[in-house]
Formats: sequence, C-alpha cells, structure tokens
Amino acid sequence: MGIAGARASENKFLALDRVRAETVSFEDENLILVDQQDRVTGYDSKLNAHTGNGLLHRAFSIFLFDGPDWVMLQQRSAKKPLWPSYWANSCCSHPRRGETCDEAVYRRMDEELGASARLIRLYRFEYQANYLDRGAEHELCTVYAGRYSRDRSLRTNSEEIQAWGWFSRNQVNAWVRDQAGDFAPWFLLEWQHIQRFCQEELRRL
Repeated sequence: MGIAGARASENKFLALDRVRAETVSFEDENLILVDQQDRVTGYDSKLNAHTGNGLLHRAFSIFLFDGPDWVMLQQRSAKKPLWPSYWANSCCSHPRRGETCDEAVYRRMDEELGASARLIRLYRFEYQANYLDRGAEHELCTVYAGRYSRDRSLRTNSEEIQAWGWFSRNQVNAWVRDQAGDFAPWFLLEWQHIQRFCQEELRRL
C-alpha cells in the first residue's frame, strides 16, 4: 500500500489525541439475511455470514463529502479479518437484527468516526467478493452520502480505522487508476457508480 504513505503527507490525517480504542464489532452479532429483493430470509452471526462465499445480508456504506470536490476515506484496521489495511469509503457496516439501515448508519458513524451528519440514500446494489481463503462479502448494500466539513474534528476508533484522510476527487480518481489494489472491492464499485450517476444528489447535500 505504498501510495497511501505518500498521500498521507498531502492530506489531513487523524491527530493522535483524537483516537479511541473501542470494540464495536462482534463475530456473534446477528446480521439480517435477505434475498435479492431485500426480503428477510433469516438471521445469522456475522462470522457465519462471511464464511465461504458468504450469505447475502444487508449492509451499508457511507461517503462523507465536504463540498463537491472532497471526500473522506479510511484505511481499514490491520485487525480486520477481511481486507485488512485496505482503503475504503468513510464508514461501512451492517444493520443488526431489529435495526433498519437508516438507524444503523447513525450508530456506526458514531462508533467508528465519533461523527454525526445528515445522510441521504443514493442507491442500493448487490455484490459478492472473496478475500483470499479467509471468507467473503455477499451484501445487499445501501449507499449513503452526507456533508461533513474538513474543519470539524473526528474521534476515530483505532479498532476499526488505521488511518484516514480528506482527498479531492482528482486524487481519488488517479489513485484508483494507478493502484486499484489499495482499495476494498465494494469501494471501487461504489465510487464508479457515484461518479457516473449521483452527481445531482451530491450537489444537494
């Protein structure tokens, strides 16, 4: 992930005094299994839902933008079982049993980023991706966006986030073009879609 280090010096990265360590993800937490039409088919543990080729379950991704040109990205913790130390969107996770995506996004923003922002839904999509022989993501993922000023502080959770930064669209596009392997697979799909189809929604943030 060599480019990440180079870009760290060019962008606003976390201050060490604004970091906390808190366990907020659990292998036995119940995720919501669904079919391709988002109808609930059952519940299973986070561990089981990501074993083998994965069980289709609800998930969400959040992108925080500051104006039309800047987006906050995070580098996933090295402790993550799937795609550790890869770069991804501002925040992502799963709603738990008894929780909607619209509720879970605000919980997770606070747990990972120590942040709050009004979010809008952009779109929903299904994807499946395997990580080596360690497991897979198979998600019906709702993508959200919100506005957050680069001047506001974050209190990131080191159990979830290794590093983070604000990047211009041009920086991200060049990074994806030159070193797509730095990024988690869902981010690459989401970023391409947002660039092509969601510009009007982002202008309204």
